[in-house]
Amino acid sequence: MTSAEILISHDIKPSLSRVLIFDYLRQHRTHPTVDEIYSSLSKRVPTLSKTTVYNTVKLLSSAGIIKTITIEEQQARYDACTDLHGHFLCTDCGGVFDFDTSLPDSRLPHGFTVATQEVYYTGTCHHCSQKN
Repeated sequence: MTSAEILISHDIKPSLSRVLIFDYLRQHRTHPTVDEIYSSLSKRVPTLSKTTVYNTVKLLSSAGIIKTITIEEQQARYDACTDLHGHFLCTDCGGVFDFDTSLPDSRLPHGFTVATQEVYYTGTCHHCSQKN
């Protein structure tokens, strides 16, 4: 599905800025911040404002189309992949990486059901580890 079709399927009007922002998140799996999204897209769309980017990611996140990642206290990052997975923040380069994670319900006390899962690790990524 196109980004516009996904927005429509969630009852969100597919304005140009919303489609561009969602396209950007789907294409750039780097878990960008609002500032990074704005800096990249404002070159193509000079009328785009940082407020529009902020409001759009907030709307997309509340609709469940993207995930808001709060692995860092100072800023939120955004992820268009909503499948269950964890995030690793490299404290050297600042990169955020996806990794597969699954928590079987059998590890939980009897009667517990998982609704959401957030797994974050911080440390040094393999690239930065090799430099040290």
